[in-house]
Amino acid sequence: MKQFLTVAMAAIAVGVAAPALAADLAAAVHVPAPVDAMYNWSGFYVGANAGAGSSHSCWAFLLLPGLSLPEGCHDATGGVVGGQIGYRWQSSAWVLGLEAQGNWADLAGSNESDVFVGIFANRSHVNAFGLFTGQVGYAVDNALFYVKGGAAVTSNNFDVLGLTAPVPNSVVGTSSQTRWGGTLGAGVEYGFASNWSAGIEYDHLFMPTQDSTLTSVGPPSPGSLFGVENITQGVDLVTARLNYRFGG
Repeated sequence: MKQFLTVAMAAIAVGVAAPALAADLAAAVHVPAPVDAMYNWSGFYVGANAGAGSSHSCWAFLLLPGLSLPEGCHDATGGVVGGQIGYRWQSSAWVLGLEAQGNWADLAGSNESDVFVGIFANRSHVNAFGLFTGQVGYAVDNALFYVKGGAAVTSNNFDVLGLTAPVPNSVVGTSSQTRWGGTLGAGVEYGFASNWSAGIEYDHLFMPTQDSTLTSVGPPSPGSLFGVENITQGVDLVTARLNYRFGG
């Protein structure tokens, strides 16, 4: 009987002490709340872009070597669409990158010549461009703020329009020209999913002033020399972008 009472008292003591012991263990073992990982911008990416642009050009008719007659300026405006591919490295909050971008464009504009008033008008058309740039960015959570710079190339058509009969506003002289220059830009991009990001970007293209030799279109001598124009060019672009990144 005494042994039974002893075992019973021991069992009661353990039952009373168990809740306190469990509470002490729970306090001693702390499980931290899960923490979201920092968004990672590192890796290869491909994407698409679309937007609008404006190419500002001033024409001057080359009368003699070193002597030109200013004919006025115009803006060639319109839409652009294309794609980009690149690679980024992220270290802490800093992000470095390289990117190649190619776009189709439809930037067109014209002005009546200030020299050949009522006779000719000058028209510029940018039909494509490419950018080859390096990037430096700073990441804040899922947002990336960056600047970029590098080389730019444009594909252009330059036309002289006849304003008089027999066919008003028809092309009487034309040339095609590829120009290489530089570009500077800036943008902001936001990672809205683990591998997807969207953003907006502004770029300015610094294209050199060049002479463009125009050939005649139509009678009396198609393909012959029509004239030489000294043409400036600077392009402004605003595009929306969507990128997919292949891991880190």
